[in-house]
Amino acid sequence: MILVIIAVVATLVVAIPVTMICTKSYVAKVAESTVGSAEEQARGIIDEALKTAEEKKREGLLEIKEESIKAKNDLDKEIKERRAEIQRNERRIQQKEENIDRKTESIERKEANLAAKEESLNKQKEEIAKLSEERVKELERISGLTSDQAKDYLLKIVEEEVKHETAVMVKEMENRAKEEADKKAKEYVVTAIQRCAADHVSETTISVVNLPNDEMKGRIIGREGRNIRTIETLTGVDLIIDDTPEAVVLSGFDPIRREVARIALEKLIVDGRIHPAKIEEMVEKAQKEVERMIKEEGEAALLEVGVHGIHPELVKLLGKMKFRTSYGQNALKHSIEVAQLSGLLASELGLDVRTAKRAGLLHDIGKSVDHEMEGSHIQLGVELCRKYKESAVVINAVESHHGDVEPTSLVACLVQAADAISAARPGARRETLETYTTRLRQLEDISNSFKGVDRSFAIQAGREVRVMVVPEQINDADMVLLARDISKQIEEQMQYPGQIKVNVIRESRVTDYAK
Repeated sequence: MILVIIAVVATLVVAIPVTMICTKSYVAKVAESTVGSAEEQARGIIDEALKTAEEKKREGLLEIKEESIKAKNDLDKEIKERRAEIQRNERRIQQKEENIDRKTESIERKEANLAAKEESLNKQKEEIAKLSEERVKELERISGLTSDQAKDYLLKIVEEEVKHETAVMVKEMENRAKEEADKKAKEYVVTAIQRCAADHVSETTISVVNLPNDEMKGRIIGREGRNIRTIETLTGVDLIIDDTPEAVVLSGFDPIRREVARIALEKLIVDGRIHPAKIEEMVEKAQKEVERMIKEEGEAALLEVGVHGIHPELVKLLGKMKFRTSYGQNALKHSIEVAQLSGLLASELGLDVRTAKRAGLLHDIGKSVDHEMEGSHIQLGVELCRKYKESAVVINAVESHHGDVEPTSLVACLVQAADAISAARPGARRETLETYTTRLRQLEDISNSFKGVDRSFAIQAGREVRVMVVPEQINDADMVLLARDISKQIEEQMQYPGQIKVNVIRESRVTDYAK
C-alpha cells in the first residue's frame, strides 16, 4: 500500500511540471486572445492536482502508520511467546539439573556402601583364610601327616584300588576269551531268548517236521532208541517226540544244524527206510544240500542288491546269514535291507552307490562265524574283510557301524544310519519297547541319584550314559571318582550284556550382553 501511495505522489510531482510546460506551449500556439483564460484554467487544474496529491499523501501516510502499528504488535506478541518458551526451557533444565544432583548423591551413597561391603568381605576372607589354615594345622596335628602326605596317601589308595580292579577285569577278559566259541554263541542266544517274548521263542530255537501218521514216531525212535540217538549224534539236534499228533519237534540253538536235521528227517520219512546207516547217508545228503542252499542264497543276495566281485568265501558266509537271527530279525534280510538303504542314501548324496551297497551288505558278515570263532561280530567282520582284500572304506564301515570306532568316510556314516533304520523298523526286532525304555530309565535314575548331578542321558541303546554335573559342586578331580561310583552302582544293580560306558561332563558357561 505504501508503495502505491509513493508511486501516485511521484506521478503527480512529475505530472505537474509536464502539464505546465504543455499548457504554456499550447497557450503560446493559441491565439493571444485566449492566454488569459488558459492561464486561469491551468492554475485551477494545478490547484486541483495539488489538492488531490495532498489527499493521497495523507491517505498513504495513514495506511503506512496502521501497517507499522500492526507489525509492531505482531513483533511484540512473538517476543512474548519466545520469552515464555525460554522460561519453560530454563525450568526444564533446572529440573534436570536437580535430578542429576539427586542421582549423583544416590550413586555416591551406593559407592560408599559398596566400599564398606568390600572392606567387610575382605575382612571375612582374611578370617576364613586364617580359620582354614588353623583347620589344616589341626588336621595335620591329629593325623600326624602333612597335607601333601595325606594327598599322596589318598592317591596311593585309589591307585591300588584301580590297579586291582584292572587286574580283575583283565583276568575276566582272558578267561572269557578262552571259552569255546560254541558255548559263547549259546550264551548269546540264551540272553536273546530271555529278552524276547515267550510266544516267539519257538520260532528261533525249534523246527517242526510233520509226519504222515503217528506210527512213524516209533520208527524214528527205533529199537531201544538207536535211530533217534543216531540222528541226535550226527546232527547235534535234540528230537522231541511227545503227544503232539503227527509232528516231531527239532530243538537246537544252531539254525544250520537244525536245518540239516529237518531235511534229513524229511528225506528219511519219504524213503521209509529208517536205520543208522540210512540215517548217516541222509544226513550227509542234507549237509550237501544245505551247503548248496547257502551258496545259492549268497548269490541271490548279491544279485538282488546288484553287487559283484565279492570273494566266493564271503558269498558262502553271506548265505549262512540266512540261518542267523538277531532279536528275531533274519541277518541276511537285514543285510540286504541295509545295503539297499545305503545305496539309496548314497545316490541322494552323490556318493559311490556300489561301494555303499557293498559296505551295507557286508556290515554284519561277522555274524556268520561268531558261533564258531571268538570275538564280537564287528571284530570278526573286520578280519574277514581284510582277509579277502576288501577296500579300506568297506572295512571302516564294518568296524564303525555300532559306534565302536570313529567313521572315516561318509559311506560308513550311511551304513551306520541304514543299520539303525532297518533295526528300528516296526516289527523288525522282538525286544519290547517296555523292556528297552525300562533299561534306559534305570540307567538315568542311577546316575541322577548321585549328589552334584544335574541331568543324565542314556544313549546308544543303553550302551552309554552321559552325566551332566553342576560345575560349582563337582570339580575335575571329583569327576573321576563320580564316574567310578556310577559304574560300580550300575554293575551292582543292573544286568546287561557287554559293557556300559559312563561319560561325566563338566561345563561352565558365562553369558553377557553388549548394549
